[in-house]
Amino acid sequence: MVNTWYCAVSVATVWTSPESVREIDQPGTENPVRTIKWLEQLPFTARLDLCDGNRVQTQLLYGEPVIVERIQGDWAKIIAVWQPSTKEQRGYPGWVPLVQLKEAKPIHAQGFVKVIAGKAQLWQMDGAPQIIIPFNTILPYEAEQGEYVLVCTPDGKALLLNRDIEKASSIHQFDRRPAAEAVDKGLAFLDVPYLWGGISSYGFDCSGFTYTMLKACGYAIPRDASDQVRSGQEIPLDNSTCWMKGDLLFFANDEGKGNVRHVGFYYGDGLLLHAHRTGKAVELLKLEGSDLESDLCAVRRYEKTNDTCMK
Repeated sequence: MVNTWYCAVSVATVWTSPESVREIDQPGTENPVRTIKWLEQLPFTARLDLCDGNRVQTQLLYGEPVIVERIQGDWAKIIAVWQPSTKEQRGYPGWVPLVQLKEAKPIHAQGFVKVIAGKAQLWQMDGAPQIIIPFNTILPYEAEQGEYVLVCTPDGKALLLNRDIEKASSIHQFDRRPAAEAVDKGLAFLDVPYLWGGISSYGFDCSGFTYTMLKACGYAIPRDASDQVRSGQEIPLDNSTCWMKGDLLFFANDEGKGNVRHVGFYYGDGLLLHAHRTGKAVELLKLEGSDLESDLCAVRRYEKTNDTCMK
């Protein structure tokens, strides 16, 4: 049986190359990962360079499966198969420190659980706290044990509180909820810092935020804004009365005529819920009069409706 590789830390950053990592990034490349320490010590210029220096691609959450294409020293070239991307037909490509991955045989479990809390404590079988895992982490589970559910992790069996998770028979069977609920879930992360490549409750980039919140509601959408705008259903750009809470609003350079550079949720009443840029955080923004207003280029809907506005 061929083994699969899994993310073995709470959040693993996927780097563009092993050379992308700087000395200041070391806490984010270890196991156990020290995400908070890494982010707290990054000054603005170093955070901005994650994007401007093309250092980071995306992130993995604990237990997320990957294809390991090759191992080079202490690094693995991987494909994140749960994150659709036009960069690679099998998923999102990049590099991860080998110490943050673990090879294991596939688990045949009763189903899967998804973390619905902002962060959840994972418990060892003896009741000792293990690690903290972020919102939207998905793990296979075997059974319920009172107020806990027994899950299978890269580090063996562990426990999660029932109140912190929802269950499904497979990763494709989680309940699909109205896209408006993705916005409601996103409101729980107001003031979470922007982080280029981020898809966790420690930090989001713009498309990581929309990808994560819609995934939490049962939608499988591409990871990046440039791909997200090419899927979903087109909604009239020039008629905001057609826009619904949960639609994605896209923004492009050159007053909407250039490359797509940003995405956020339409909240309703002319408001945008988004992870804006380095130095800012998840916020609600009045679109009218903002520096984004003239760059609006597309509106897309992932929820199927009978709205007559839809093209």
